[in-house]
Amino acid sequence: MSLENGLRRIVWRPQFAVWGAVGLLAGAAWVYLAFAAAALDPAFMGGAASLFPDWTAMVAALCRVDPAAGVAGAAATGFVMWAAMCLAMMLPAAAPMMASYLDIAEAARAKGMRVAPPAVLLAGYLAAWFAFAAVCAVLQAVLAARLMLTPDIRLAAPQIAGGLLMLAGLYQFTPLKSACLVKCRRPMTVFMGGWRDDAGGIFKLGLAQGAYCVGCCWALMLAMFAVGLMNLAWMAAFAAIMVLEKTLGDPRYLKWGVGACLVATGAAAILA
Repeated sequence: MSLENGLRRIVWRPQFAVWGAVGLLAGAAWVYLAFAAAALDPAFMGGAASLFPDWTAMVAALCRVDPAAGVAGAAATGFVMWAAMCLAMMLPAAAPMMASYLDIAEAARAKGMRVAPPAVLLAGYLAAWFAFAAVCAVLQAVLAARLMLTPDIRLAAPQIAGGLLMLAGLYQFTPLKSACLVKCRRPMTVFMGGWRDDAGGIFKLGLAQGAYCVGCCWALMLAMFAVGLMNLAWMAAFAAIMVLEKTLGDPRYLKWGVGACLVATGAAAILA
């Protein structure tokens, strides 16, 4: 086999197409969030957003939650932003799930077995997170209607923000967090226990895996209300933590360390 043919077979394997699509989707979400942050704070990105005024204005309209629009209207607007956050932060965290499924799919195809496309599994996973995004959007709309959020979409009361950080930190030590994290880290056990070769069955497996992921990470996601929903530094930090929890050989010390830091930060905010 020539070198050219060998490289072509490697590049065009389904895994590369899947990872490329996931990377593009997550990257597009991060770009959207960067423009959203620039729309809320013109100084962000060093004014680079002024090079794309129409795009920035459109993103600003999608991200701005107007209390006068009512809870339903504000929630619909906020859902776009929360959905983008879920794509940006949780698609990288889906790496163990996607890798396990691609290994099973490749082995099944080699035996001539029918396999649902990986996009079906990912759709189920994202459905769970989009449901979570809808709940968060409603919560954001309610808080905005009660004037409990600052213009940069952050809890205005330091005591409430500190309490939320402490809640997120304490959750890191709970058995429920540990149990959901095990399912996220070892998706092969979930797949083998309920394997189906039809699209509906694979969608349900993705939905179940997404539910475990929500159970693992919901508290860290809600902590964004305390530090600012459009604070990309915190967003990237939480995303990195959630990915490392699912991929490190032993994530216990990271999990506990993050929990202790969040509890201490929340307590400091309350006392201050």
